Amino acid sequence: MPPVEMLGPRVWSSVRQGLSRGLCRNKGAWASGEGRKVDIAGIYPPVTTPFTATAEVDYEKLEENLHKLSTFPFRGFVVQGSNGEFPLLTSSERLEVVSRVRQATSKDKLLLAGSGCESTQATVEMTLSMAQVGADAALVVTPCYYRGRMSSAALIHHYTKVADLSPIPVVLYSVPANTGLDLPVDAVVTLSQHPNIVGIKDSGGDVTRIGLIVHKTRRQDFHVLAGSAGFLLAGYAVGAVGGICALANVLGAQVCQLERLCLTGQWEDAQKLQHRLIEPNTAVTRRFGIPGLKKTMDWFGYYGGPCRAPLQELSPAEEEALRMDFTSNGWL
Repeated sequence: MPPVEMLGPRVWSSVRQGLSRGLCRNKGAWASGEGRKVDIAGIYPPVTTPFTATAEVDYEKLEENLHKLSTFPFRGFVVQGSNGEFPLLTSSERLEVVSRVRQATSKDKLLLAGSGCESTQATVEMTLSMAQVGADAALVVTPCYYRGRMSSAALIHHYTKVADLSPIPVVLYSVPANTGLDLPVDAVVTLSQHPNIVGIKDSGGDVTRIGLIVHKTRRQDFHVLAGSAGFLLAGYAVGAVGGICALANVLGAQVCQLERLCLTGQWEDAQKLQHRLIEPNTAVTRRFGIPGLKKTMDWFGYYGGPCRAPLQELSPAEEEALRMDFTSNGWL
């Protein structure tokens, strides 16, 4: 099979679907929403929200970034996830960003829209609105402000209500680094039985947990997406079907190549590539966060630009450390 860079996005999309269904799990991640079927297997960049110097959403730059990202064989895009700075946007801005992304991207690209809010009612309403502006599925982060009371029972009730009322499939989202809350495995297993809950994005980085979720949900049409490029190979090895990876915003071809190598069983080459992605991935996630990701986007020909306050730009020393993580691995 030729390198991923030589495969057009649509060609690789069809190849991926066959490989992921054959190599990962026989059921293929199908779920229905309003009569449609959604296959969530694949790689997604969590799209950043560009801002002007006066902190307004820059929709023109958003469309320019999407045009460049669309040259890679991604399964789709995640919009208004953590890297989209969704907690810092108004509800109307969140919806307008999703609408603009839908208008600017091909219909064969799956659009996962972050619709999570703190209350169940607000999450239901936001999910309905996201569906109306073109989202194919809703990515719903765990409510966390009252994390001390977010028991398995509370979370099961929350997600069940959202999924019951959502016209589009729901993907659970566990990101303990931001929420201080890991969606419990027992809750995930229970929720996997809901016909409108199709999978989970797990960003915790615990590969044994990912493997356990895959194992315990194996009889359901439910699939796991790794939440970071740093453990993408490990995720595939234990049964994940793809990843939502911040690093794909700047090293899209390389993350898609890692996907291809894993799905075709080229584990030695996959390991070598994975090793070179670990430090850059850590730099644009846990170490320097969204300011680091946006700075890197500027270096790689995209528009990163400023974050919205209270997030601040990197210091000169941080910027130099960020650059070193990419240059030492041969990416800059």
